[in-house]
Amino acid sequence: MKNLMRGAFVVCLLSVAAGAFAGDYIVAFKNGSPANFSSTVASVGGRVAFQHEVMAIVSGIDANGAARLGALSGVAEVQADENFVLDDQIEVASAEQSFADATSTAVPSTAAFFARQWNMRSIGADVAWAAGRIGSPNVRVAILDTGIDRSASPHVDLAGLVDYSLGAQFQLDNPACVPGAPFTFGATDDLVFHGTHVAATVSSNARATAGVTSRVRLVPVKVLGLTTDQFGQCTAGSGSFGSVLSGVLYAADIDADVANMSLGGGFTKAGNGRFIGMINRVFNYAHRKGTLIVVAAGNDGRDLDHDGNIETTYCDAPNTVCVSALGPSASGSVNGPWPNGYDAIAGYTNFGRSSINVSAPGGTGSGATNPGGFVYSACSRSAASVGLTICRTGNFIVGANGTSMAAPHVTGLAALIVENVGKDKPSQVKARLQQSADDLGQPGTDPFYGKGKINAPRALGLQ
Repeated sequence: MKNLMRGAFVVCLLSVAAGAFAGDYIVAFKNGSPANFSSTVASVGGRVAFQHEVMAIVSGIDANGAARLGALSGVAEVQADENFVLDDQIEVASAEQSFADATSTAVPSTAAFFARQWNMRSIGADVAWAAGRIGSPNVRVAILDTGIDRSASPHVDLAGLVDYSLGAQFQLDNPACVPGAPFTFGATDDLVFHGTHVAATVSSNARATAGVTSRVRLVPVKVLGLTTDQFGQCTAGSGSFGSVLSGVLYAADIDADVANMSLGGGFTKAGNGRFIGMINRVFNYAHRKGTLIVVAAGNDGRDLDHDGNIETTYCDAPNTVCVSALGPSASGSVNGPWPNGYDAIAGYTNFGRSSINVSAPGGTGSGATNPGGFVYSACSRSAASVGLTICRTGNFIVGANGTSMAAPHVTGLAALIVENVGKDKPSQVKARLQQSADDLGQPGTDPFYGKGKINAPRALGLQ
């Protein structure tokens, strides 16, 4: 192992900018797509960018065209799309290269950097591995994020685990935002780092760092990208509601057992009832199709029980598992010790009895007082984010804090539970996650821990 970069920089969880406008419209249908919908859209000067029985994304129309579509029989509502912009800063620690000597993926605890993975020990993942529970290639997990590393030589922790043939892109990257020498990247490649970090937390070959599983198959569903804002500045991870909703429908239609959404934010309910209705339609469809959706609670430190007129995306959507973040309160080094354990509430995490289902390791790392509090995972070998272009030169890991990091721990465990309860049973998987959790904080449902911290051995019937 060689430490090639130290220090801190900033990455962010997504939230909605008031008044942002993507130039597209989301069209929700009542009972399937109306006949001749594409030709009708063309007649008002637009084109269909995405179409599904639940909704469509339409580009190139104005408000008058949108009103004409809204008057069609079979159309429930039409709403201008909204862009996401980066907000809510999260500290990201070091990127370090692993020489990734040959290691058996059947024994994830032999990963080169496992010593610093307090997060996996916190949920008992190592106990599950010792019992042979390392996941099944028959379980499919969709990662709705910035893509997953698919460079010419993918990260060793992800090689062979990602089904790029099923991948889909709903958000474009801007090539002008890629610094340095030109290189080739795929449509679902991760130029940010975020999606790769999340994906390898769910399922990893455990050469550098272990994931919750090491056999589960991952599908990149790119709903965020490296783009420019209205001022022409490059933004490391942005998208739109339309992109996210399209990605959820796509994940459901490819029979993903679990979909991870480490993205979020919020918007005012007043005047946005149509958005809420569209979100609910989409998430209910995914549930009917048998896909469990795991979402990050968000990093605003906000009480979701008393957020008044704010709709929290996507914890307020039906049938989701909303995850808050935990971590150590102190550590001696990146490899510990962690004298106070791993269960301190992360100061940034959103909370609330009405929203949080379970909690999981999200990281509490900070400088000299808690250098070992970060969640470490793979860094994309196509990363173009400021401070992470070094990841292009080798198999690097990066430490991060955020509810974005907590959610994939739950997703990985949900993928293991699917093996126990069977496919197309998202309600049973969610119930198992909650019923088997360590009841921390106030008895029952705690505003910070929800039903508790996930417990892999208990959820899998090993305890």
